[in-house]
Amino acid sequence: MILRLIKRPVAVTMCVIALTVVCILSLRGLPVSLMPDIDIPRITVNVPMPGASVREVETRVAAPLRGQLMQIAGIKEIRSESKTDGTTITMEFTPGSRMDLLFIEANEKVDRAMGMLPEGMERPKVVKAGATDIPAFYIDVYSDDDSEEGFARLSDYVTGVVRKRVEQLPQTAMVDVSGDTKPEIVIEPYAEKTEALGITPEQIGAAVSSADLRLEALSVADGAYRYSLHFDSQMSTLDDIRNITLRHDGRLLRLGDLCCVSQRQMGDNGSVRHGENRAISLAVIKQNDARMEDLKESVEGLLEEVRRDNPGVKFVLTRDQTSLLSYSINNLSWNLALGIALACLVLFAFIRDVRIPLLIVVSIPLSLLLTMLCFKLAGISINVISLAGLILGVGMMVDNSIIVIDNITRLADEGKPLDDAVALGASEVFTPMLSSVLTTCSVFIPLIFLSGTAGALFYDQAMAVTISLFSSLAVAMLVIPVYFRVFFKRKGVRMKHRKDGSVPLVERVYNRVLAATLAHPWKVALSIAVLVVVGVACGLGLRKERMPDVSHTDMLVTVDWNEGVSLNTNEERMAQLRSRIKGMAQTTTTMAGSQGFILSHTPGLSSSESVMYVAADSEDRIAEIKDSISGFVRGRYPSASLSYAVSGNVYDMIFSSDMPDLEIRLQTATGGLPDVVRSRSFCDSLAFRFPDVEISPVATEENLRYEVAGDVASLYGIGYSRLYSRLRELAGSNSVYTINDGSHSVPVIVGAERADRYGMLQNSIRTNDGVDVPLSTLLRERRGEDYKHLYASSSGAYYPVGVDADDKTVESVMDEVKARVNRADSGLSVLFAGAYFDSRRLIGELMVVLAVALAMLYFILAAQFESMLQPLIILSEVAVDIAAVLIALWIAGESLNLMSMIGVVVMCGIIINDSILKIDTINRLRRGGMKTDAAIITAGHQRLKPIIMTSLTTILAVAPFLTRGDMGSDLQFPLSFTLIVGMTVGTLVSLFIIPLFYKLAYD
Repeated sequence: MILRLIKRPVAVTMCVIALTVVCILSLRGLPVSLMPDIDIPRITVNVPMPGASVREVETRVAAPLRGQLMQIAGIKEIRSESKTDGTTITMEFTPGSRMDLLFIEANEKVDRAMGMLPEGMERPKVVKAGATDIPAFYIDVYSDDDSEEGFARLSDYVTGVVRKRVEQLPQTAMVDVSGDTKPEIVIEPYAEKTEALGITPEQIGAAVSSADLRLEALSVADGAYRYSLHFDSQMSTLDDIRNITLRHDGRLLRLGDLCCVSQRQMGDNGSVRHGENRAISLAVIKQNDARMEDLKESVEGLLEEVRRDNPGVKFVLTRDQTSLLSYSINNLSWNLALGIALACLVLFAFIRDVRIPLLIVVSIPLSLLLTMLCFKLAGISINVISLAGLILGVGMMVDNSIIVIDNITRLADEGKPLDDAVALGASEVFTPMLSSVLTTCSVFIPLIFLSGTAGALFYDQAMAVTISLFSSLAVAMLVIPVYFRVFFKRKGVRMKHRKDGSVPLVERVYNRVLAATLAHPWKVALSIAVLVVVGVACGLGLRKERMPDVSHTDMLVTVDWNEGVSLNTNEERMAQLRSRIKGMAQTTTTMAGSQGFILSHTPGLSSSESVMYVAADSEDRIAEIKDSISGFVRGRYPSASLSYAVSGNVYDMIFSSDMPDLEIRLQTATGGLPDVVRSRSFCDSLAFRFPDVEISPVATEENLRYEVAGDVASLYGIGYSRLYSRLRELAGSNSVYTINDGSHSVPVIVGAERADRYGMLQNSIRTNDGVDVPLSTLLRERRGEDYKHLYASSSGAYYPVGVDADDKTVESVMDEVKARVNRADSGLSVLFAGAYFDSRRLIGELMVVLAVALAMLYFILAAQFESMLQPLIILSEVAVDIAAVLIALWIAGESLNLMSMIGVVVMCGIIINDSILKIDTINRLRRGGMKTDAAIITAGHQRLKPIIMTSLTTILAVAPFLTRGDMGSDLQFPLSFTLIVGMTVGTLVSLFIIPLFYKLAYD
């Protein structure tokens, strides 16, 4: 077949052009995303319960729901976090679970639990974790007019116009809004008039409620016709409410004469500020199948139109995932191009005939385009993981072309006709090249045993490497021979590189080192053994983590003041915080108090909590800002809790954990929740024992409780419900009905202006006999302290103590905690959790994967060589390379993580190919009658240049990824570092150590 192909270069060229066009067209529809589309095994249940205390939420809501949800099959862990006004229950499932079915089952369990929950409460929201949970970006909207009236107009404009226009874009799924204000109508009785007439607020509320009729239509007949009668008595304006008539003592009174009916903005439970400007935050959620860049382009075009229409309104995009995606993908693409260029320079350095490197250079983009077509057919997106696979593939793409061209030129040098040399040269190496590709790909098979997102992560990378290798094999067999004949048909094959002076120099160095190695075999073998032992020791001392650290130029700062401060005080303190970092931060967005977002992308906050988004120009500047904030908060507000997190993106959602390195789950000896005093004592003593470890103080809140004096209330004939209604009036929350006003509902409130804590008790309540009883005589005020958040899991309620530290410190903390708990008088028990255990579990799985991969390689090599010993000689290289990699990681201060372990596994499949060919050549020469020493030296000379060339092309292809500064580069750095160290050491092992072990085994 190859002989026929090389004689039809025009037909082959047309096929190549047609295939190239198809591949380029497939690139246009190839999805581009930050991370692969991974099904995240997590479901969250959000339960709002306004007005309920943290204890009430835990007892009446969280506990019954946990009992039902724990019955779901496949649940790995369940934990709840209860606080005032609601609870959040998070369920983690075993990897590979059918999340769609589990989502349905979770909803069924919630429906079943509704009968055990308080009557009339809102149904809990069940949310399945997914990439769309995180907004593509946020839009902060603020106006030049910062007055209350101006902000009210801005809220109406943003929610009624801007939000709807953004949601109308085809790439937008929804727009989540927070920070806007909503109106309410207040009916405030004139105290002198109503008291003189003896009209109570209850009577006013009943009159307003009865006037708002919503009746069904009636159907009446009129001869041959039938009509529908509609009753329209709904109130929609302030005048409608003022004109309500109230019947009292036989008189009809107009409500507007008895009460002041006005409209105002609802009291703020939370706020958003962009810098120092009060703002409204829009979280833009993209459609599942939409491209990030298309969404951003559409939104920016829309905002340009809106800016022209409203020059006084400012729109600022923050927390932009599209910029992160573009930056990471562009950096990876440039590094990929640089890797290709460096690999080509190696070819030009070794092969001076420009035609041969040109052939190989052409094969790389053609193989890449064919790989992109396969990506499209396989449904794989362009992301930082699949691009990493392409990077590995580029270095190995060149190998197949080098082998084909080298074999063709060897046959041509022997005097064969060009056509025969091309056809025979390509045919001879097809089987060994296919075997080499299959051997390399076989390393990836055990990786399917990785659990969870790690296995899903590696799928894209493994597929990218496999597809790129088979694509390069197809190009090397079907395209390279055709154009080799075209290039060399007239001038013939002239291998100038064989006369280059640099090769003899390399050979002289090689001969000296090999001779010294073979002359002292046992000393060299002992040195190798020491290297392996040192490598194992370094590996045990390496820091273990799940994923490598990723650079960020922004962060989220969460502050809990641990005091019952008001929203205004919260905002004032956050303003002080912003002024502290002014000049260092490029952008800040502060969310103080409760937010109005529907989805769970932003954590629920109380009035004493805030989240501030901070963006800077570099990672170092972010570190400075973090130090400045920590120093300010510790110095001014020592009781406050401060935490830092990365700004939400898909990568962090999939692979990061909100768990600290170590979480100490504190319980009583009987499995209950310890009291606040005991938990605080435990945390204080632990902080004293480990002063360098930051341990947050126990988060508590001061409760204000009103206890009813039952005997006094009975004396005056005042019931609990009536007393509660009066308190609601004074608090400004006695809503009697709502008016629908287009995009939102306007509540109608009966009562006075909102009273503060002291003002409420100074008011009175009127009895049935017309006696005004001061509320201070009916209510007793008490203060108490309780946990601000209540945590529970399948093992019961607990208080979590988070520890973020290195592995040795974590182990010391665990030993100290165990010693304290084991004391007879401690009365405590603990459970340990956290990222420390997760990272070790993952590393353990990867070690099993590595062992299985080595076993598979041994089986393949044993079948190929028909020997049980020679595979051990080849695989000894793997032990040396892994030891060298572990030492290099320890010296560089890197951690042992998923990406570095993947680099080790991939390295094992790549580096042994040179040793396989060298052992095969030695065996062939020995079978020809050559002695062992002579066969080793001759085979070394034959394989010297191919080994150096293939190793250098692979090393230089990944060398550009030793840079850092963005997510893609940070992810690839451990993998590239591991590969480069392993390939460098592996090349030396293939050249010098493998011949030594062969000599020791057979001489």
